[in-house]
Order: sequence, then structure tokens, then C-alpha cells
Amino acid sequence: MGWLGRDLNPRITDWAGRWVWLVGASSGIGRALAEALHRRGARVIVSARQAAALQDFARAHPGSLALPLDVTDAQAVRQAAARVAEAAGGAPALVLFCAGHYRAQSATAFDLAEMQRHLAVNYQGALHLLDAVLPLLLAAGRGHLSLVGSVAGYRGLPLSLAYGPTKAALNNLAESLYLDLHPRGLGVSIVNPGFVETPLTAQNAFRMPALITPEQAAQAMLQGWAQGRFEMNFPRRFTRWVRLLRGLPDAWYFALVRRATGA
Repeated sequence: MGWLGRDLNPRITDWAGRWVWLVGASSGIGRALAEALHRRGARVIVSARQAAALQDFARAHPGSLALPLDVTDAQAVRQAAARVAEAAGGAPALVLFCAGHYRAQSATAFDLAEMQRHLAVNYQGALHLLDAVLPLLLAAGRGHLSLVGSVAGYRGLPLSLAYGPTKAALNNLAESLYLDLHPRGLGVSIVNPGFVETPLTAQNAFRMPALITPEQAAQAMLQGWAQGRFEMNFPRRFTRWVRLLRGLPDAWYFALVRRATGA
């Protein structure tokens, strides 16, 4: 079944007693996933910048741990990873990078500071996490790394000048990680959602087709890990068409996007 995208990773179906570290879990997909994993018996560690939201989660979910963190601070990420290893007694079963920043951006109103902010959170933040957790996972010879990208990383889109390239980088990064780490017994996955109802997408003034809830996104991710998938994209009624756009000739692609968006 590997040729269908399944069984590329060890399947994870039983979360009971397993330690998981979710970075970017104060709201949206990360928060919904934290709740879903806790219901399945996982020992959940939640990180994000919003300390109050994390503490609320920890109080409502016994056995979980709140670990406030800014992913743009490499030293803080290393210190947090040490605390995770201490709590978990080693490498956690799952490390998820779900931290994200999004502001609509166009080349006709180029904002260098905003471009760099996207890079610092969405991509460099992931590198900081990898720097901190890869030694733990490699020493253990087990565990799973998962990065949350976006279908916006498949090809260029209007108003995605800052956001899209960072998600494209995560897709490429995940593929390289998989090739390096799979032979060492580690799982690697990339999650590419379509439109999910989160504080980030709430900024969008346009109609978002096939919009789903964070809870639906969390269920799709759990299903993907249970099937051993490398890539999870959802909702499939939307993302299957976006994936097909990647193979179109450039002239067809640009014409189709202009027609669909009015750009």
C-alpha cells in the first residue's frame, strides 16, 4: 500500500500513555489536536506564545503540561526540549510543529518586515525545533516528526507572497527529513490543510471553499497517522483539485488562477 501514500511511516493507532509535544497549540488546529489526543489517553505537552491559553488547556486536561514558548527564540526552544525530555523520560512519541503566522501580502505592497516575520515563525521556527529534538529522536531510534504546511505551498497564489513560500519550504524540508530519518526508524509527515476555520483564516475577506473546523482537521491528522501516511491533505474534495494544479503547464496554471481569483 506504500505506493498509495500509506505505510510510509509506522502506524500510530494507540496513543494511550504516549507523550506528545504540540508546538503551536494555543488555538486552531493545534488546540483541537491536543484535545483529541488527550481524549485518546496521550500525555500532551502544549506550547505556544499565549501562556494563558496553554494554562487553561492544562487545567481542563489533567496530566497535560503547558510549556509557553516563542519558536523564533532558538535558545528557548532548546530549553523547552530539555524540559519535554525530562517529563517524557526521553524522546516523545510525536513532535508536531503547528506554529504559524499569516498576513495577506502582495508584491505591489511589498513589506520586508512582514516577509521576514513569516520566515522567522513558519520556517526558521521549524528549524529551531528540529535542532532541539532531532538529537533526542535519533538517540531513541523512534518517534514521529510532523510539520504543518498548507496547500498554499503547492504553487504560487495571489496574496500569498509571504505565506506560501514558507509552506513550500516546509514541504521540501519534510521530504528531505523523511529520506534521512526513515532508515533510522523515525516517522516523518507533512500536513497540508486547505481552509480551516482558525484565527489565521479569519482574516480572509474572500470566500473560502470547503471550509472545515479545527476538529475535523484534527480527525484527518489522526487518521493519517493511523494509516502511516507521509502527506495528509484535507478536505480531499478541495485539496485533490489543488494538487492537480501542480502538474499543469505554467501558462494554463496562471490563466486558471487569474480566472478563478480575478487577480
